[in-house]
Amino acid sequence: MIAQHTEVDGVVETAIPRLNLVRMSKPTEPMQGVQQPALCLIAQGSKQVVLADEVYEYGPARHLIASAELPVTGQVLEASPGVPYLSLKLDLDMNALAALVMEVPIASSSASPSKSCGKAICLSRTDPKLVDAALRLVSLLDTPDDIPVMAPLIEREILYRLLRGDQAAKLRRMLMPESRLSQVNRAIAWIRQNYHRPFSIDQVAREARMSTSSLHEHFREVTAMSPLQYQKQLRLQEARRLILAEALDAASAAHRVGYDSPSQFSREYRRLFGAPPIQDVSRLKAEPAAYAPASA
Repeated sequence: MIAQHTEVDGVVETAIPRLNLVRMSKPTEPMQGVQQPALCLIAQGSKQVVLADEVYEYGPARHLIASAELPVTGQVLEASPGVPYLSLKLDLDMNALAALVMEVPIASSSASPSKSCGKAICLSRTDPKLVDAALRLVSLLDTPDDIPVMAPLIEREILYRLLRGDQAAKLRRMLMPESRLSQVNRAIAWIRQNYHRPFSIDQVAREARMSTSSLHEHFREVTAMSPLQYQKQLRLQEARRLILAEALDAASAAHRVGYDSPSQFSREYRRLFGAPPIQDVSRLKAEPAAYAPASA
């Protein structure tokens, strides 16, 4: 069904709110981006997602849940014209999830710490009931008149399945105001809004309502990086977007995202993306289909 609704390689934004479909007909180069809180299901092929130095590889047997906004690197590993990579990404509706948490009891099978993952990105085995719900959601694209009424009901079922699965405890922690995950998410939100400005760890800790030592510990536990490393990746990714999409020169893009030193910007850009800005952007423009979306 994903293949029917994706005629060319790339990301397709569907008529169903928060649902994107992805098709790639060959393995791709690594591509950096920001992963939003979402459920990612692969129907065919396989993909690798890298968070800092941690690697998550998955295919149809497992699904990925992201519970924070994270700079990641994505790469399609298995795909061909005859057997393309096909996946869907459903962004998590936090309001709907919060309402459902109040109704769904904590399942004993999902409460075990050994089954839960502390990182903001985790993989779980995909239950057939979750696949069935996702299939019914995608099938609504064939009957668009049904989407306004049926899509919210099926999306609610998908969230219910997640709240009864291995990562239920993590999803619940996202919604608890004083949980460590919620506090780290507050820090992430503040950094994303202010990434182009200098900041101190004390300032971020105040925004997160944590001590500086607790912020360092739990921020790295959730994101696999420090707050300053997180800021640097956001800056470099936004600079890349400005050069590619708005045709800014490297010096202007560097200044826009908060760099005072063009040489430092160039060094750090090359370290993250594997080439200097002009060479990297030329490569992206020359073969856009070779670069996968970082998420999904």
